[in-house]
Amino acid sequence: MRALCLITAKPDTTTIISQKIKRRRNAVSDIVPVTGRADICVFLQGTMDEINSTVIEFKRIREIVSTETMIEVEVNLGW
Repeated sequence: MRALCLITAKPDTTTIISQKIKRRRNAVSDIVPVTGRADICVFLQGTMDEINSTVIEFKRIREIVSTETMIEVEVNLGW
């Protein structure tokens, strides 16, 4: 299963957050600083439990203001 977690950070903390996330590395497959609504995109891969526990760990990082996680779903369009 794959997911994308959008992270909004406190000002000037993107590097600190990225370093903290790299150390945890449970279901994290990639970390990308971005501009726009979010400050960091974290690509996750693993079981639903692994993804959930990883996102819960993100909540413990004080520099993170909010997260939004999008789980990949498979849809059969009948084509």
